[in-house]
Parts: sequence; C-alpha cells; structure tokens
Amino acid sequence: MASPKHYDTIIAPVITEKATLLSEENKVVFKVPLAATKKDITEAVEALFKVKVKAVNTLRQKGKTKRFRGIEGRRDDIKKAVVTLEEGHSIDVSTGL
Repeated sequence: MASPKHYDTIIAPVITEKATLLSEENKVVFKVPLAATKKDITEAVEALFKVKVKAVNTLRQKGKTKRFRGIEGRRDDIKKAVVTLEEGHSIDVSTGL
C-alpha cells in the first residue's frame, strides 16, 4: 500500500537522453530528496509502481553557479536514484501515477 511518505520520496522521473538509454537495460532514473536512503527509495518504487527492485544506485549532483543578466545565482543540489528492476518488470515513466 502506498503511503504519503512514498509520494514524498519519489519527486519526479528524470527524462533525458542518457536516462532513456538506461531504460533499455531495465533501469529507471528518479529525482529524490537529498535525505532519501536507498532503502526508502526501494520501498517507495515497489509500493507505487508494483514492481520488484533489484538494486538502487544514488548520486548527488552539486548545484552550479549560473549568471542571469549579470546577477549570480546558484542552482540547488539534487539527488538522483538509478533503480534497476528485476527481469520481467518495467515502468513506463511517460504516464503519471
């Protein structure tokens, strides 16, 4: 059963060219909170999408310093989770929950 905590753990799918290539290897990439653990991510994906997770790899991307009209700003740090699914399971990220 999906609880509200699970909806807070998975923020959004990452849809990029690299993430699309990973989908051929039965992997899906999600944006997650900085405090999320691999165990939290596994539980959330299994509860929300009703699939079996084989492994979770996470990475933290530091925010870049960018300039807009001469004013310097900084992007937020983000955390991504690359979720490997068991054989026979798949998630279609183009459809919403």
